[in-house]
Amino acid sequence: MDGSSTPTYNAGDIAWVLMSTALVWLMIPGVGYFYSGMARRKNALSLIMCCVLSLVVVSVQWFIWGFSLTFSKTATNGFIGNLDNAFLRGVLNDPSIGGAAIPDLVFCIFQCMFAALTPALAIGSAAERARLLPMIIFIFIWSTLVYNPVASWTWNANGWSAKLGAIDYAGGTPVHITSGFASLAYALILGRREGHDRDKKDEFKPHNMSNVVLGTALLWFGWFGFNGGSGLSGNLRAAMAIVVTNLAASVGAITWMLIDYRVERKFSALGFCSGAVAGLVAITPASGFVGPGPAVAIGFLGACACNAAVYLKHWLNYDDVADVFAVHGVGGYIGSWLTGIFAEAYIPALDGSTVIAGGWMNHHWVQLGYQIAESTAGAAWSFTITYLILFIMNKIPGLSLRVDRESELQGLDVAEIGEMAYYHVDKIVGVNQNTGEEQVVKEEVEGFNFDAQAQGSMGSQKPLSKESLNNV
Repeated sequence: MDGSSTPTYNAGDIAWVLMSTALVWLMIPGVGYFYSGMARRKNALSLIMCCVLSLVVVSVQWFIWGFSLTFSKTATNGFIGNLDNAFLRGVLNDPSIGGAAIPDLVFCIFQCMFAALTPALAIGSAAERARLLPMIIFIFIWSTLVYNPVASWTWNANGWSAKLGAIDYAGGTPVHITSGFASLAYALILGRREGHDRDKKDEFKPHNMSNVVLGTALLWFGWFGFNGGSGLSGNLRAAMAIVVTNLAASVGAITWMLIDYRVERKFSALGFCSGAVAGLVAITPASGFVGPGPAVAIGFLGACACNAAVYLKHWLNYDDVADVFAVHGVGGYIGSWLTGIFAEAYIPALDGSTVIAGGWMNHHWVQLGYQIAESTAGAAWSFTITYLILFIMNKIPGLSLRVDRESELQGLDVAEIGEMAYYHVDKIVGVNQNTGEEQVVKEEVEGFNFDAQAQGSMGSQKPLSKESLNNV
């Protein structure tokens, strides 16, 4: 563009996309809290750290070459971009490749959050046994070899999937399918956790459901920017995307909770959270192409499919701590297919410029074929390349992926970070039966050996056992 001419943008659209950027950013610690609650408490902090490390590593990778490899305007090979915009050269005020409504720089930072979120989702399956340093290196390599190509062929106008006619509004394939199938490869390479018996399905239960609910709330809140901002404009289509996102999540939460109630006769908070996330994942590729009615069906079918997929880890003997493959891999796959069925031409036309033929709802039968081709290619590429990256890294001295047995039993919070999410006991206080006054029995962080003399002064009061303290 001629430097003398300055493009005119809508300030409201720019503000909405920047706000959506902040909402998607919030999803990354949300994933951390979700995964943290799902794991055992001795690994709680490490999972939050893994997610925020994904944010900073991918932000640097995006600056170096990630954005250019994904969205360079001059690439024509249909698979991946070039390095014309490496180090964000030339990324400023020209209209973005995503749409002329916003400048390049705004589009760049918005898409950076998607790129940072995706590996944060994938590493959930490696919880409690993966070393942090190799994981950091893996995130950088994986973003370059998996996320950047898949996002390029899906969202870059020059990508083969975009030219084919496949539609993906907010990341069913680039975000959820790639992260889900990458998590499966990670779980297979690492093996099962120490002491984990596949016949004991409830052996390692979530240690903190409050964290899981908090993570779900942050994800749900951030998803309004994730889906609502993907049209890059504040208009009626963005409003519809938010409406169907909320509706699908709600239906998914109710569906999963009722499925679990049928078996356990309990209204499970974990079932509620898992169903909500499954509904959010399934609606993601369709959110800018469907109305409220189809959103109900997508939320219901997505939750049913993901709930059934959870049992695959018991049948196939892999250890996915946070059910990433079941929820994101299968949920993204189902969502992409359902997009081909339920997409309607009038929904994208709400933005005043987008024209599509629709899906089966508009008798455009071939659209489902396009969706199957794109989602299957993304799943196969992600699983194959991820498995190769991890297999090769695991053979390199110093980059072995898994912590040693002692560190795993100790917990990654202490072994890898040197800090803990919880310090359960600072001091133990008893009551002197003779005077009725409180008395310190033992003052020790994480200590459970009682001072015998102090115990004696407590009279007939029975001190807490180590087992009961561990359950606090």
